[in-house]
Amino acid sequence: MVAGNARYVRYIIIAVFTLAVFYFVSSSKYDTVTIPSGLGKTGQPAQKGKTDESRSQPQQPIDKAKGGSDNTVTTPKPQKGDDAKSPLALTPEDPNWDAKLVSPAPGPRMNATFVTLARNSDVWDIARSIRQVEDRFNRRYNYDWVFLNDKEFDDTFIKITTSLVSGKTHYGKIAEEHWSFPEWIDQDKAKKVREDMAERKIIYGDSVSYRHMCRFESGFFFRQPLMMNYEYYWRVEPSIELYCDIHYDPFRVMHEGGKKYSFVLSLYEYAETIKTLWDSTKKFMKNHPEHLAADNAMQFLSDDGGETYNNCHFWSNFEVGNLNWLRSKAYIDFFESLDRDGGFFYERWGDAPVHSIAAGLMLNKSEIHFFNDIAYWHVPFTHCPTGEKTRLALRCHCNPSENFDWKGYSCTSRFFDVTGQTKPAGWEDQKD
Repeated sequence: MVAGNARYVRYIIIAVFTLAVFYFVSSSKYDTVTIPSGLGKTGQPAQKGKTDESRSQPQQPIDKAKGGSDNTVTTPKPQKGDDAKSPLALTPEDPNWDAKLVSPAPGPRMNATFVTLARNSDVWDIARSIRQVEDRFNRRYNYDWVFLNDKEFDDTFIKITTSLVSGKTHYGKIAEEHWSFPEWIDQDKAKKVREDMAERKIIYGDSVSYRHMCRFESGFFFRQPLMMNYEYYWRVEPSIELYCDIHYDPFRVMHEGGKKYSFVLSLYEYAETIKTLWDSTKKFMKNHPEHLAADNAMQFLSDDGGETYNNCHFWSNFEVGNLNWLRSKAYIDFFESLDRDGGFFYERWGDAPVHSIAAGLMLNKSEIHFFNDIAYWHVPFTHCPTGEKTRLALRCHCNPSENFDWKGYSCTSRFFDVTGQTKPAGWEDQKD
């Protein structure tokens, strides 16, 4: 009996001890971590900052009833003190230059996105481009990426690109009216033009899709519902290469510097593809003198005060720009005037000369920016920063002898002369 009572006492003591331990543990102050509950729609683990909806569903445009408009997107103001705490460091001599490139990068973010026009078959070529952009820049900034296609994106494209982008990814299908012949185009005439260009072996001369692309990039990409959420864009093409680290935010350079268009390469356009483009431009200038900027860059475009076009243009497969400018009445009037003249189909007008002429005429010189330190390659041209000190500081792997900037067929030297800027040290050594 005594032994039995002793056993019960031991059980009671053990029970009390266990309850005390449980109470102590449950009362402790621990931070909790939420574990992801599953996989996203693409079969990839959910990523920080991304949701299933943002990866696979179209983003809605800004609600006009809440202050948006067809032509204006407002960049949210950075929190007070952000600019002062994180001044732009554009060269190794500037304060706050961080050779370690910490992630995430300090400072405010702009209302900006990368944008790519691509087909499903481009998935591995654009994957290469995304890795270039992410590794050299965006892994520290996490900006969004908008992909546009005249067809629905397939699961493979969405899965691969989403896995590579550090920001949110959005996928949009282009409306048919933005990727087709407008009603005023004479189809027979356009067909004959293509056949003639094919016989003369003009690059893309017989391509219908290339013409749709040029018209779309000239007049519609910036008006897509997804793009209406942003103020700045950085255009990225499949199979490009970035040769150097980017130590600062180019979107912030554009915003704080009042820049509206930028480039890294410029050259002369193939004259056979734009025979009447300048005639259409002169007609526009006569009809809309109010759209011409007071301090424009006409001298970049013309050697005779605007009588003829010298064919200089900024190569638009790389450009960082202001979407509000492209959505402005001035630019829309220009595009619609050109579009009515039919040169996108009766010739083979490219979006590069269209953007360049618009920027050269409607922007002040100070609103156009040349990014010397963003090293870039798109077949067949290379922009390798001029200046050994810059290349070493940015860990560049491009060959400076391949830099196109100061060659005879480049227009970059002209841009510096027209805008009154000093050319980078060492440019003479890279001339032809």
